Amino acid sequence: MEREGRAVGAASGELVTIGEFARLSRLSAKALRRYDELGLLRPALVDPVNGYRYYDPAQVEGARLVAWLRRIGMPLNRIGRVVALDAGAAAVEVRAYWARLEAETAARRDLAMYLVDHLSAEGRTMSRMPDNAENNGSAGSVGALAIRCAALTDIGVVRTANQDAAFAGPRLLAVADGFGEGGAEASAAAIEALKPSTWGRDGALSAADLLNALEDTADSAARAVRDAVAPCEAPDGSGTTLTAMLWTGSRLGLVHIGDSRAYLLRGGELFRITHDHSLVQSMIDDGSLSPEEAASHPGPALLLKALVGEARPAAVAVACRPDVRLQEVLAGDRYLLCSDGLSAVVDTADLRTAVVAADDPEEAVRRLVGLAREAGGPDNVACAVADVVVEE
Repeated sequence: MEREGRAVGAASGELVTIGEFARLSRLSAKALRRYDELGLLRPALVDPVNGYRYYDPAQVEGARLVAWLRRIGMPLNRIGRVVALDAGAAAVEVRAYWARLEAETAARRDLAMYLVDHLSAEGRTMSRMPDNAENNGSAGSVGALAIRCAALTDIGVVRTANQDAAFAGPRLLAVADGFGEGGAEASAAAIEALKPSTWGRDGALSAADLLNALEDTADSAARAVRDAVAPCEAPDGSGTTLTAMLWTGSRLGLVHIGDSRAYLLRGGELFRITHDHSLVQSMIDDGSLSPEEAASHPGPALLLKALVGEARPAAVAVACRPDVRLQEVLAGDRYLLCSDGLSAVVDTADLRTAVVAADDPEEAVRRLVGLAREAGGPDNVACAVADVVVEE
């Protein structure tokens, strides 16, 4: 095999051996052989007699691209798709991959920070607790909290079918924005999968158990969507976003994937508490777009994460799981969940005005759908509103 690594003029003329090409591309000969086997980087010529590989120096740029993509951790099967694209399309694909990676890292960071806070608070409580402390109750406890809620969907002004779904109940608040051939089935299935949940009765779950329950619930929704769109001709092109809040009676858990949103109205201020899993949001995050520019961005609403009908390898499925976390709850809070049929056409200031002005959740959802229609109603709309109240 030594002769395979020497510079050779041979019958190829301008071609170089694998050893010389390894030097030019700064890849090992072993890596080049592996990329050949996977179809990522084929030699320009393979000697039919001795099997030696020869490369065109013009392939160096492609080889370096493969190496760079490996260095950012991109899986080999995805690299194969990228290197087959033209430069512009490849740039979009790399941006989408990195944005998804950053979104996953942010979700893990948020969970880690929650665990730090939770464990720190638990440690402080334990250090203050006397040896003879009773756990049967405490003086000065406040009344139990509950939610009062409403949900509404609307087909909008332009669309001929409604693929959005929304639900509001004493344990669940959810919106889902379906897309593709089976979009309506996907959004309905995602929410339906959350309804039978019996976890958290009477607030009995600990924070750790609730996080585990949220993970299980998210997995159930993903399976339900795959089953719902399986009859479609192209199930991998159908799916849904999902933003849901699950109420245990004492804690509120959030499940989120896609570009539907959750907002919190507290103290007269409206805060967005979810992060869009979209290409446009990733461009805002890295400074490529300002929020004002993003509002008029001409590109399609490309989602980086969603519940889809495609059967994925285990590692990819885990990476594409919804975000889950716990939300601090205070009496007087008002929550808004909505699809981008509302948030993409009505600015935050107008959302806040409508949410503040409404006397109750039923009035709020009617006002919000009306705002979307006044803005042209280019898409389906789904929204759900919940007030946190002290039970009488």
